[in-house]
Amino acid sequence: MKQRRVNGILSGTVERMENSAKNVLRQLKHFAVDNLELLSGSRDRLTPPKRLSGFIGPGDFSRIGNEFFDYFVRLGHLQPSDMVLDIGSGIGRMAVPLTRFLDGRGGYEGFDISRTGVEWCNQNIHKRYKNFHFHHADIYNLFYNPNGKIAGHEYSFPFPDGRFDFVFLTSVFTHLLEDDVERYIAEIRRVLKPGARGLITFFLINDESLRLNVGGGDVKLVKYQRHMYVQDPQVPEAVTGYEEAWVRSQLSRNGISIEEPIHYGNWCGREQHVSYQDIIIVTKDR
Repeated sequence: MKQRRVNGILSGTVERMENSAKNVLRQLKHFAVDNLELLSGSRDRLTPPKRLSGFIGPGDFSRIGNEFFDYFVRLGHLQPSDMVLDIGSGIGRMAVPLTRFLDGRGGYEGFDISRTGVEWCNQNIHKRYKNFHFHHADIYNLFYNPNGKIAGHEYSFPFPDGRFDFVFLTSVFTHLLEDDVERYIAEIRRVLKPGARGLITFFLINDESLRLNVGGGDVKLVKYQRHMYVQDPQVPEAVTGYEEAWVRSQLSRNGISIEEPIHYGNWCGREQHVSYQDIIIVTKDR
């Protein structure tokens, strides 16, 4: 019995050592690849290595960042002097093109539930652009941050009232529960200046998207509760959609107006679209 116990301890120790060795080798490999990319010029210092970019979803990092930068300026009328809030800053995909646009009068604050993303952004973006700051928010999300300490519907943005001229949320409300969305909209109202603008993406549920969603599109959503639709009821935060009428009512009750028309996406199979997700341009009432 004693010998079996000793053998079990030794076996467990060997397994842990093997796993530790594998992790070290994996990190060394990533380090070598990352530096080779930098030295060869195939990746600049404001583009994260591929090993870190997986959690922000598929697609080319620079192309998507530049695509949304165009929306911020062309649809949202972003100005170089604006104070900008990025809710769900990820690994800096939307922040990087802004480093070439915001001037000394403007600034950027971003927060995200991924500590890894926040740390990379501070080490690589903030280090070069001191008016760009990234904050970690340890918010619970079953899909992205299951060990988070703070409920989304209880979270207060770490910024004073009326600080920002422009806010954007790209692929954030497509991963939040209904109570969390309500809280975030109220906090957005609080931190925006009167007349401030913003861009928000959704999977909006309306007659057209419901009809198209039956036979087309990449995202299949089913009714989950109240005004919310999901792709997987077991992990609802993986993909969430909201009834357009409910979204309109939540924005309106918080003194936030929609700049019509809504720019619908092709997630549900639309032939005429602007981007993948639905884009809403908003303005806080004066």
